[in-house]
Amino acid sequence: MGKSTGFLEYERKETECLAPEQRLKNFDEFHYGLPLSEQKLQGARCMECGVPFCQYGGMIAGMGSGCPLHNLIPETNDLVYQGNLEQAYMRLAKTHSFPEFTSRVCPALCEAACTCGGAGYAAVATKDNERAIIDYAYEQGIVREEAPKVRTGKTVAVIGSGPSGLAAAQLLNRRGHKVTVYERSDRAGGLLRYGIPNMKLDKRSIDRRIALMEEAGVEFVYNVNVGKDIKAGDLLAQYDRVILACGASKPRDIAVPGRDAKGIYFAVDYLKEVSKRLMDEDYDSAKVIAATDFSFGSLKGKKVIVIGGGDTGNDCVGTSLRLGASSVIQLEMMPKPSEERMPNNPWPEWPRILKTDYGQEEAIFLQGEDPRRYNTTALEFIKDKAGKLTGVKTVALEWKAAPGGGRPQMQQIEGSEEVLEADLVLIAAGFLGSEDYVAEDFGVDRDGRTNVSTDKGGYATSVANVFAAGDMRRGQSLVVWAISEGRNAARAVDESLMGYSNL
Repeated sequence: MGKSTGFLEYERKETECLAPEQRLKNFDEFHYGLPLSEQKLQGARCMECGVPFCQYGGMIAGMGSGCPLHNLIPETNDLVYQGNLEQAYMRLAKTHSFPEFTSRVCPALCEAACTCGGAGYAAVATKDNERAIIDYAYEQGIVREEAPKVRTGKTVAVIGSGPSGLAAAQLLNRRGHKVTVYERSDRAGGLLRYGIPNMKLDKRSIDRRIALMEEAGVEFVYNVNVGKDIKAGDLLAQYDRVILACGASKPRDIAVPGRDAKGIYFAVDYLKEVSKRLMDEDYDSAKVIAATDFSFGSLKGKKVIVIGGGDTGNDCVGTSLRLGASSVIQLEMMPKPSEERMPNNPWPEWPRILKTDYGQEEAIFLQGEDPRRYNTTALEFIKDKAGKLTGVKTVALEWKAAPGGGRPQMQQIEGSEEVLEADLVLIAAGFLGSEDYVAEDFGVDRDGRTNVSTDKGGYATSVANVFAAGDMRRGQSLVVWAISEGRNAARAVDESLMGYSNL
């Protein structure tokens, strides 16, 4: 596959992107593909490694390693090298439902497990190759969703239109079942649409895919909150099978004094409001940046503190800077990662190393320093007499070895308290699992993390004809894992309906 000496002859080159001073002016995507001549060289770097860890897609040391979709990566990269992007798309589409999403937002588990990386060379740019493939396929009109020639007469309701729900709906519709997707929001996509900013994933990419699925016969029902607007019993009476794909949307709160101050928001609510405004304004960034009637008001000249150092926290940093915040600080309770792999984190494990993402890059450009403060957490929210947020009292943390071994224990450093000025606090501390009301209405069993539990690691729940997939089943995870979950759940549902599955 590829060119056996390509990884020696050609250096890794990623897609080009706009500089911070340019991309901060709008909410547009800022990555641009390479010319085909250069992209072919990136495909050539895929070595004949014999054992492609890139498509393994399993768990090593508790972390994902390789592609959960088991994409045929060496074969696809070889077709890029040959310049045959049409065949590359056909090969990719055998295992992948939505390359247009993962090629933009996936952290590239495949690249972390690339044998080039294990041999001391830069990993193959598989994610960028994937983006080149899917963008070409859309430009050439190759991407299609055709209605099945034969319908089975079976009906399936999918609750939730995030990546797992969409993937399940896509495969089940192709099989010939009549699929209806219920979404509580006004548009499809789940966290793809309302949890990921437009500059990372242009929402028109979602609209384009939804339109294809609708043409193929998938029905979408919006603004219907299952468990409230319509009850589980009604759906079970109407459909042969139900898939719960509602995500893990219960945010983790920060329970400290002053939490009731005005000016504290969950990150997911904040990002959703900004994304919705952008779509409602027909993607006119200037109108969004100038808006003053957000629930949180205008951020012009305001000080923002983001609690949480993950991807969502970074998205809050980038979004706040675009809205005119004068400063953004990101609090991270964990220690600063090493810049290189530690001995206890060998390849092909996911590299637990320092990553500076786009939002942090933009903050460094504007503020002159990294916005992240490691080993730091909020101790109290300060408010004035009117209840308005004015600051955050923080404390430094240290991690000490537990007596007798075990996980290190976190301790506050006495005397390290500091009060930071703040007009807005965004809580991006992760999620606790699925929301209660849907699971309670269906009566399905849940585990201790409030996720819906399934039979022996499968997708069937404790209630007959009800299945679960995505973050609702496995907990907060990645888009690529959600797509994998949706595809696997579709196979389980299909087998339960037909006695076998050819999906």
